Parts: sequence; structure tokens; C-alpha cells
Amino acid sequence: MTHPTEKSPEKTQAEAFASRIDAICRSQFGAPVSNLKRLSGGASQESWQYICDGRAYVLRRNPHGQNASTNALPKATEAAVLEAAAAAGIAVPRVSYICAPSDEIGEAYVMEFIEGETIARKILRDAEFDAVRPNLAHQCGEVLAQLHQIDVSALPELPYSDAAGELEKYKGFLHQHKQPHPVFELAIKWLSDNLPPDIRASRAPVLVHGDFRNGNIMVSPEDGLVALLDWELTHIGDPMEDLGWPCVPSWRFGQHHLPVGGFGQREAFYAAYRANGGEVDESSARFWEILGTLKWGIMCAVLMSSTFESGADASVERGSIGRRSSETEIDLLRMLLEQD
Repeated sequence: MTHPTEKSPEKTQAEAFASRIDAICRSQFGAPVSNLKRLSGGASQESWQYICDGRAYVLRRNPHGQNASTNALPKATEAAVLEAAAAAGIAVPRVSYICAPSDEIGEAYVMEFIEGETIARKILRDAEFDAVRPNLAHQCGEVLAQLHQIDVSALPELPYSDAAGELEKYKGFLHQHKQPHPVFELAIKWLSDNLPPDIRASRAPVLVHGDFRNGNIMVSPEDGLVALLDWELTHIGDPMEDLGWPCVPSWRFGQHHLPVGGFGQREAFYAAYRANGGEVDESSARFWEILGTLKWGIMCAVLMSSTFESGADASVERGSIGRRSSETEIDLLRMLLEQD
């Protein structure tokens, strides 16, 4: 039993972490840290906001400072991609510092804080976003067209992913878990029969964000989309993956009549993408919508629940999210019946 005057291990760790952040601020920005707090959201990464020399920053790191998972980029690589995106004129936070091993907080980097909202419920329903909401699908198309034109030869080495590889990977996750999911099996069969051609046969693969969706776009009531966040799944691949993922029904948050993130129509989304130099294969984009829905279902039913059961992440969020797999099964049936 901890004596009342003794500090708990959690408090000791928190104080040590704050001290290391303060040391970074003093050495890199010449001022002490203040108002350090963890931001809500982000189930797979930590984000910490603080003030240094009168300016707001966000430190982004892997959970508990651990090494990157096999599915996520090293933080230094993620920061380099962010810098390339900023140089291309894409709305992203500016990287201020990439943490070194001597900082003793694990893989992390510091970026400038951007004011805005990421909570989908607020963006889709609150009156303060009424004026910008109708233009969000257009802005998303513009951003993705810019992103997919970045010269990948100037980037650090990134993983490659395509439709066939993603389908095989998630099929493997499902079968390893050995739980019956007939709807997922039906979707796997359809996807196997309708694989799009290998992107490398028709054009060079591009930089793909990998998680472009409601929740990872920051929106302000004045300007609409002001930042694209959460780049840990960035890779080289098919640009239609980024056009399909934001149209997955789970990211509409009940606004199913607006397939692009619950705020827009595919026509406006695609038109903006084309107007800014992109080429849309609507059949392939639809394939990626269905594959994305399957992936999210398997993530909920298998990957996140397993993480909770193993004790690696005992959070309520991680433990309860498995229930959402049933939503994706309904979505998949509707999509395969062309009712979506």
C-alpha cells in the first residue's frame, strides 16, 4: 500500500516526462514549458500540447514512447513526410523539432499547434460549421490531388501497399483469430473476384496518406479544412485508396446520405480531385470503399479486441470498440447489394 506522502509510480513517470519536455523546450526554443496536457483522441498515438515562449506546440509520440509498431512509420520518417507535404503547399502542422534518443522520451517529434476541430460529431452537426461544411468534400479532393503529386523519390524509404496485398493481409488477420464472420468471408470473396489492376501496370504509385478520413482532418468554422493529421500509416500505393477510405460508411457518423465523411457527395469530391490534376477510377475507388469497410470491421473484431484482451492496451475505448464490427457487417451487405 502506498503511503500518503509517497508518490505513485504513475505520478513519478508523469513528472519525469514533463521534466524531459521542459528540457527540450529550454534547449531547442530557449524557454521553459507550461500548460502541458495530453490531447484527447488518437487511439494509437499520443499527442501532448504545451506552451513554450508564448507559442503553442504539440509533441507527437508512440504510446508510452515505445518503438513504432510494424504498421506505423518511425516518427522521424513521419516528420520527413510532413515536411514534404508542407513544402508542397498542403495544409499540415509545421515540424519544429525531431526528438533525439538523448531526449529520453522515445520516438517523437514536435510540431506547431493549429487551431481547429477534429471531432466528427461537431463538424457534422454544430451550427458554427454550417458555412464551411458544404465545401469540405471539394477541399478534400484538392488536398488529395496535391498529395498524390508529391515526388516520392525525394522521400525517405516508405512501405508499398496495394489492393491485393491489403486484402491478403486482413484476410490473414481474420483467419488467425479463428472466429466465424460469414459476412466478412462474403466480402473477401467479392473483393477477390473484383481486384483492380495492379497500379504499377498503368502508372507510377504515389504517396498515399493511408488514413484520410473524418477525424484526421482539422476544420475551422472560418476556413474549413485547415490541416491534415495523423500520418503514421503513410505509404506508397494506389491513389484510389485515399479516395475510397473517407467514403467508408463508419466515417459518416450517421450522415449516410453524404458518403464523403458525412459532409459531401462523391461528385464534388471527384470533381475537385480532377480539377487539380488527379485522375479518378471510380470503379477502383468503389473497390477501396468496400475493402476499407472490411478492414475496419476486422480491425474492430480482431485487432483491437485482441490488443485489449492481451493487456497491451487496457483502455475502455480499446475494449469496447469491437462492438462496431457488427455495424461494418451491415454496411458490407448493403454495399455488396449496391444499396449504399
